[in-house]
Amino acid sequence: QVQLVESGGGLVQAGDSLRLSCAASGRTFSIYFMGWFRQAPGKEREFVAHITTGDGATRVADPVKGRFAISRDNAKNTLYLQMNNLKPEDTAVYYCTASGDGDYWGQGTQVTVSS
Repeated sequence: QVQLVESGGGLVQAGDSLRLSCAASGRTFSIYFMGWFRQAPGKEREFVAHITTGDGATRVADPVKGRFAISRDNAKNTLYLQMNNLKPEDTAVYYCTASGDGDYWGQGTQVTVSS
């Protein structure tokens, strides 16, 4: 089992920055893939970014490309999402996910961007 706990969400103004963190515990040695998804009110959950833990390759969704960056500190078993130039349309619950010996999700952290 892997446990994921997100933190760092909050209420910010458009143009501000936030950094989300996702602390992984448990069978972290099995994790080969981690990512972020988000879900806005009334919308389906959507992909934001992912990273492979081996070579560090990343992919970021087009709506946030150039503004968001994903990274991971393997020593701390922590995943990050740096979000810059936030927009009201970025308002959502952000979820951390990990794939290893199973697929795991965190409980989510709320990000609200006011205009």
